[in-house]
Parts: sequence; structure tokens; C-alpha cells
Amino acid sequence: MGIQGIPTPEHWNYFLSLEDDVIQLARYLEPTERNFSSYSLELARILFAASSEVDVICKRLCLKINVDSKANNIMKYRDELLNACPQIKDTRVEIPRFGLKFHPWEQWGKDKTPLWWTAYNNVKHHRHTHFSDANLKHALNAVAGLFVLLLFFYREEGEKAQLNPDPTLFKAGYPFQVDTSFYAPHLTIYQLPNL
Repeated sequence: MGIQGIPTPEHWNYFLSLEDDVIQLARYLEPTERNFSSYSLELARILFAASSEVDVICKRLCLKINVDSKANNIMKYRDELLNACPQIKDTRVEIPRFGLKFHPWEQWGKDKTPLWWTAYNNVKHHRHTHFSDANLKHALNAVAGLFVLLLFFYREEGEKAQLNPDPTLFKAGYPFQVDTSFYAPHLTIYQLPNL
């Protein structure tokens, strides 16, 4: 009896692992606005893991769009990605279970770096003075920012309901239209209308 394997969306699986970390964290720290300034080593770990993956996906998405891309930092990623995918800056993410809505790339629309990305760099390089930046608000926004990038990176797979399993906590919002497959209602379709 043989084992057959098919390629899996490895970055999607990584995101789902981070989402699971957030779900486990929610047993000890309620994800509400009142707790947004709470910080910890676990939140630093989630912020680091999500932000590092954002760096990887930004680079890969830039190369997917332009094989000659030389983008290698957040501002260069912004310039290339907004040129090709301007909807990134407007994309929203929700966590309905806790009544939260995020707009993780909003700062890109103002030619600025996302606040959570600045927090990530502050904690990475100046932990002794900026450890409080490893807080719930920045960690959740970093994971939400990764989710947004993955919806663009795996756009074709999302349109074919091939991104599974679905996230259980994070949900795609505007401008994505989320539906289920007619033939397989347990599979989610992510469509990005031409605006």
C-alpha cells in the first residue's frame, strides 16, 4: 500500500499554526480592546513569528508579480505590492468570536509603515526599552496582516476553494467576497472582485 502526497500551501499551514497559538492564548488573555496593551513573551513570539513570515511572503509575492523584483524591505514591498495589488491597503480582517475588526495594512495607504511592523522592529532591536510593544494589539494585527498577504499570494487557490482547512478564528473581510463551494459546502471560496 503506497502513500500519495500532493503539494500543500506551506505558508497557509504556517498561518493556521499561528492562528492556533492565538486560540490557545485566548484561554488566558481575552482578545478584547481592554487587553490590547497587555504584553508578554508569548505575544512577542507570536509577533515575531507572524512578522517574519510577512517578510517572507512579501518577498515571494513581489517575485510572483515581477520575477526581477529587488524589493527587500517593508517600504520597497509596499511600493511594488500596492502598484500590483492596491486592495491590500483596504483589506479588512475580522475575528467575529471576539467582535474584533482589523485593518492591518491601512498605514500603507498613507505611505507609512504599519504600526505593528514598527513594534516588531522595536522589540527585535530594542527589547530592553520597547518590550511593551510586544502586546496583544500588535500581535493580532501581525497575524491579520499575514492572513491578508496570503489571500493575495494564494489568490488562485482561494478562488478554487483550495485553501483548506479554513481558519477558525480569522475571517476575510472587505474587499474579499467569501462563499462556499456549491459542490463541497465545507470548502471556502475567496474571491477578490475587480474594483
